[in-house]
Amino acid sequence: MSEFETGLPSIRQVQTYIKDKQELELKLVTNDLLTGKIFWQDPHCICLIDEENTQTTIWRQAIVYLKPKS
Repeated sequence: MSEFETGLPSIRQVQTYIKDKQELELKLVTNDLLTGKIFWQDPHCICLIDEENTQTTIWRQAIVYLKPKS
């Protein structure tokens, strides 16, 4: 089991996105593009909520990038 390292910049950035309820765009290795707000994160996954309040759990390994939606 890997420990959740809250000192890492990427973890802190995602925590800021959660706190600010920032709308994001996530690109996956499958080339899918998802949009929504991150509800929670753990060492392995991120939970994204879309505009219909559907929760999707995404493995971190599947994410190519995430960025604020413009």
